[in-house]
Amino acid sequence: MLRIISANLNGIRSAAKKGFMEWMQKQQADFICVQELKAQKDDLDAQLLSPKGLNSYFHFAEKRGYSGCGIFTPHTIDNVQVGFGNPEFDAEGRYVEARIGLLSVISVYMPSGSSSPDRQAAKFRFLDAFLPYLIKLKKSKRHIILCGDVNIAHHEIDLKNWKGNLKNSGFLPEERAWLTKLFSEIGYVDVYRYLEPNAGDTCYTWWSQRGQAYAKNVGWRIDYQIASPEIAKTAKKADIYKKQRFSDHAPLIIEYDWNL
Repeated sequence: MLRIISANLNGIRSAAKKGFMEWMQKQQADFICVQELKAQKDDLDAQLLSPKGLNSYFHFAEKRGYSGCGIFTPHTIDNVQVGFGNPEFDAEGRYVEARIGLLSVISVYMPSGSSSPDRQAAKFRFLDAFLPYLIKLKKSKRHIILCGDVNIAHHEIDLKNWKGNLKNSGFLPEERAWLTKLFSEIGYVDVYRYLEPNAGDTCYTWWSQRGQAYAKNVGWRIDYQIASPEIAKTAKKADIYKKQRFSDHAPLIIEYDWNL
């Protein structure tokens, strides 16, 4: 069994203070993909950089306190790729890939466009650059599991207030069409939806920190595990962990009937 966790931490140091590292080490996961580190290497102590029993690989942003992603794993990795070859977004610390045999596990933190029109334009540039990369990766014949905060809700079922967000970043028609193309044309699989096609209120992975969004479960499903078909069809169980809160996102845990 292959157990993979994806978690946006909204600051790894903040999440650590809320018990994330202890929880993570109890999960017996094969890969823990984390996003939005909001830290550089020299900001992190040994517990965060090298947790006991785990290897770690990070892509830090050049800008301090911003973005960043990483992978923790108990396994010995064949090689690691940091960045996907785009200078603008590689400077923002958005992609790290761990390869073991023919399996690629990727932690990705896709841009948010909600803060300004400039950032929405950057998000569209990211989508335009990342799609050809994902097409090329799929043609490599590797087995791919891409984990992360995509910052897009795909369908109406994936967010509570879809009618009120039709013109907002994260649910724009162009963003949703990008995911539709990724799944319907290119052939990647939204693994959570493969396992839970009808989940509504229970599917959310992010809640705004404004108002009473979490208490009222006014959420969005924007954290994904996206896989190539061969490995996606081996997925057996999905869980969104909500018993503890480490950030404004909830960890997404999926188990695959797959041997390393």
